[in-house]
Amino acid sequence: MGKYIIRRVLQMIPALFLVSVAVFLIIHNIPGDPAQIVAGPNATEEQIAALTRQFGFDKPLKIQYVTWLKNAASGDMGYSYINNYPVNDMIKQRVPATLELAVAAAVIVLLISVPLGIFAALKPGSFIDFSSTIFSALSFAVPGFWLAIILIMIFSLKLGWLPPSGRPLFSEQPVEHLKSLIMPAFALAIGVSAKIARYLRSSMLEVLDQDYTRTARSKGLYEKTIIGRHVLPNALIPVITVMGLQVGDLLSGAIIVESVFAWPGIGRLTVQAISWRDYSLLQADVLYIVLAFMVINLITDLAYGFVDPRIRYS
Repeated sequence: MGKYIIRRVLQMIPALFLVSVAVFLIIHNIPGDPAQIVAGPNATEEQIAALTRQFGFDKPLKIQYVTWLKNAASGDMGYSYINNYPVNDMIKQRVPATLELAVAAAVIVLLISVPLGIFAALKPGSFIDFSSTIFSALSFAVPGFWLAIILIMIFSLKLGWLPPSGRPLFSEQPVEHLKSLIMPAFALAIGVSAKIARYLRSSMLEVLDQDYTRTARSKGLYEKTIIGRHVLPNALIPVITVMGLQVGDLLSGAIIVESVFAWPGIGRLTVQAISWRDYSLLQADVLYIVLAFMVINLITDLAYGFVDPRIRYS
């Protein structure tokens, strides 16, 4: 297990390098001049030229990348062009909000998708199965940002139950903090819940039709024992893969949802960095998100061994 983890971590290094090259080239070809934005609309050409030299934009692109890569390899992601604040500190301030939102959404996903997928598989053609199909179809068709707007219109503007945006500090306003988390978490979780529920249903139906399941029933085992020991562990193998990918969806979907709800996380910071043309901040945001994807994929692979011991032993 230890050697496998070390090998996977070493494989991340060239992948991150290639991603950094692609991200650097794409970001630096975005229309707009950061020096012009920082200087303001009334700046003179001399002021813009001075900022261009200060930021190093007058140097060839490959020189800019090598300089940035050397600093990034030592953990220095540079300073924001807008407020001259360390990029690492800006990201550290936003990470807790994004993690909180992702964890809350993941909990909602599990609470919705696992029972729904299991009951739909155990009673195919029933009302629960039909409801699951309708729920999945609607969830697939509704974009996350549109659902977020609908939630705000209903629960904030019309009913007044939940705050429309923001994130009060838990230490100062714990109730308001939790209330502000509900709508963003649900907006992120609904679409992912539908996918997991459908995959779990399909996987369980396939396992329920296997010979070893019928053999367990012929031995007179209780249905709960059959589902818990034989059906669910085997059905979870493909579902875990999908779950790992959907956690990535939670992170990418958070970019839009955080913007709609003014949630102060990495997603909203990324959108702000794009509008500001803040290259240093945007490069760091994207690389941290890619690194999070890689770590999640590694955790997903390791989870196979806990669900199925045969994988761990092999």
